[in-house]
Amino acid sequence: MRIGTSASLAEIRVAFKLRALELEIMSASHAERVKVERAFNILGHPQLRAHYDSLLADSEVPAIFPYGGFGSRFVSGEPSCDRQIFFARRILMFVPEQRRRRFHLPLRNRDFLADKALCRDARRKLEFWLDPACLQVRWDQSWNRWKNLLSSKLEVDGAFVRSSNRKKPGSGRKDVDWETGLPSRISVKLPADFQRDIERARDMYSRFGQYSRALDQIRLCLEHKAIERRVLEKMCSELSIPGDFDIIQISWRPDYDPFFYSELSRDALRVYLFRNEYIFDLESAVVVETPQVGHATYVFAKPRNMIASDIGLHGFCNENIAERLGFVGRVVHGTNPRLWLRNIRQSVCGKAALAAQPTPAKT
Repeated sequence: MRIGTSASLAEIRVAFKLRALELEIMSASHAERVKVERAFNILGHPQLRAHYDSLLADSEVPAIFPYGGFGSRFVSGEPSCDRQIFFARRILMFVPEQRRRRFHLPLRNRDFLADKALCRDARRKLEFWLDPACLQVRWDQSWNRWKNLLSSKLEVDGAFVRSSNRKKPGSGRKDVDWETGLPSRISVKLPADFQRDIERARDMYSRFGQYSRALDQIRLCLEHKAIERRVLEKMCSELSIPGDFDIIQISWRPDYDPFFYSELSRDALRVYLFRNEYIFDLESAVVVETPQVGHATYVFAKPRNMIASDIGLHGFCNENIAERLGFVGRVVHGTNPRLWLRNIRQSVCGKAALAAQPTPAKT
């Protein structure tokens, strides 16, 4: 692609687009265009590029199959005398397994490096690399400090190939199949309010540092009892924290999807914070949510004789409160938020019968 060995990922992408345009104008053959695209898919993936550089330095370095070797291999060779075995002498071509995917990915699910960013979705088990030329946005590694405060999502459309995510030896866990995006087939689109979201996240991060001592006092209180959101907002005011500061963010984790919180808080009579959990007091149920990926949502029936102060004064985990609640179900976040929402609604609707039952007396 007529680039130097020290070219950045963004420079490689620009060179690929220019070369592809040249070949299109020249009406080049399909084979020639595929050759250029294959070169970009190697140089556009940091691990494959590192191995390619190693081969240039030492041709005796063992070659690897890209993306874990999942796919089809075309080889040349000859069969055995009884024609029961085929002896492959040379690999002519490797075609990885791939499929097209389209989805939205939160910007906070990115590791920002100096000249590129790794986007990883643990729920969908996929990852891909981006560069400033792809997004037309420049960043630096300082973005990692406040990326968890971003709410924007990327619209991703691209081809993904099956790869492998190997576990550490001796961990006792099996290898997990992942998917890796092909650099030449990845297309991303930023939302219209992206710049405003960046400014808001930076400002929020600055405030976390500015009011760190006051927030530490609030965290200490939350370790001992559940506190309603409105009470927390009053505490913020007394500690000279601006009124537009969103105290809910105090428990937020970088990989948490705010969709879960917004849907649960919509119908909540009251919202409490307790340690690193959210407690939603609904009309006839209590829902507990941890703002972190990989966690589930827990639904409890709320007896009629239970009042709001039971949660606020004693804390949800107090045995006297927990034993009065009937466990309804556990709903995992999963990869489909809409499916999670449907299951939550079914659980909350089904808990009314439990809530109506009298609490059994101790014997």
